[in-house]
Amino acid sequence: MAKCAMGKMRRKGLAIMAAQTVATSVDLGPATGLSCRECGTRFELGPIFACVECFGPLEVAYDLPIGTGSAEDVEALRAAIEAGPDNIWRYAPLLPVPADVASKPSLNPGFTKLVDAQNLAKELGVTGKLYVKDDSGNPTHSFKDRVVAIAVEAARAFGFTTLSCSSTGNLAGAVGAAAARAGFRSCVFIPHDLEQGKVVMAGVYGGDLVGIEGNYDDVNRFCSELIGDPLGEGWGFVNVNLRPYYGEGSKTLAYEICEQLGWQLPDQIVIPIASGSQLTKIDKGLQELIKLGLVEDKPYKIFGAQAEGCSPVSTAFKAGHDVVRPQKPNTIAKSLAIGNPADGPYVLDIARRTGGYVEDVTDEQVVEAIKTLAQTEGIFAETAGGVTVGVTRKLIENGQLDPALTTVVLNTGDGLKTLEAVAADSGQTATIRPSLDAFRAAGLA
Repeated sequence: MAKCAMGKMRRKGLAIMAAQTVATSVDLGPATGLSCRECGTRFELGPIFACVECFGPLEVAYDLPIGTGSAEDVEALRAAIEAGPDNIWRYAPLLPVPADVASKPSLNPGFTKLVDAQNLAKELGVTGKLYVKDDSGNPTHSFKDRVVAIAVEAARAFGFTTLSCSSTGNLAGAVGAAAARAGFRSCVFIPHDLEQGKVVMAGVYGGDLVGIEGNYDDVNRFCSELIGDPLGEGWGFVNVNLRPYYGEGSKTLAYEICEQLGWQLPDQIVIPIASGSQLTKIDKGLQELIKLGLVEDKPYKIFGAQAEGCSPVSTAFKAGHDVVRPQKPNTIAKSLAIGNPADGPYVLDIARRTGGYVEDVTDEQVVEAIKTLAQTEGIFAETAGGVTVGVTRKLIENGQLDPALTTVVLNTGDGLKTLEAVAADSGQTATIRPSLDAFRAAGLA
């Protein structure tokens, strides 16, 4: 009975939130409303994130010319995108943002390099094409700049004055920087024991940075409480009450990869899993490009990558489960250390539907993969990038990823943020006196 009463109270609370925050006149471009991913219930555009009917997650619904455009219309859309700015706003017609978004103060993230990784391909035994989508080139050196940029436009539309988030590090820095640029106050929340590089980067932008005793799941629970309290009035939590819009930023990775491949789908793509939102939205972006006629439809496989010390999705996938059992994180890959991933079940569905897989690697394999990528392609990845490269190697060795096909591996952040992971064995080769004799004696000549 108590459980039933709690469910009714939660339902009532969500209903009140929906009624109070509906926005019928906001300009978010082609976005027409929100739709429940589970039951399909529709809502007006507003800062809500859960369905009042079934508690399912909400997604942005669009008015896009899917399946109705002529060949000329498709070519015109492709040409308009290619003529756009060299950032995510080239895809504004496909995103929940106003048409004039490119003229507003923004960090303008996106259109990062797709590196033809020939040296890494040889190292891993890949005979087809291997690419690294290197999102460390974004303004705060992680893919989080993409999702925050979209959330900022929603925050503007809904009249918020403070930007906030729960974060494992990269998001905190992205929110701080975007808020400073766009003229918002920021207050972000992180686990108290993050890597120092991420703490400094999040704090330098002048907003409030609050450490919470506990892991990311503890931080996220606190933010969920704050959003329903008067203390949180006027706050836009990019990954809570703005989450439907925020998540759409990850679609731009799919758009860019296909455009950079000459408007073609990759055969295989390896994506790191934290909450799982990035993977699900990349799949959504690929599906939209197919339905719009911008790419030719063909099979593709999506692979998820986790660290062994926080691998709830990988564990569920291998066990054949449809639900994800939470885990307590214990890994150096702290940006992926979400023990209760919100999109975990959807990741399982996508990996199975596309014929992919979800795999994990040890911390030792993560470090080795970071060094492998750096020593073959000159890309210094943070620990999440080490996870994707390490998982790619493991998938090839186990016969789950075809080395003859075109494969894209994501690096989502810069290794300068996680120096601790490789600092122990990446120092000076030798220390010598400033003389040729000393150099010869060191055996380096």
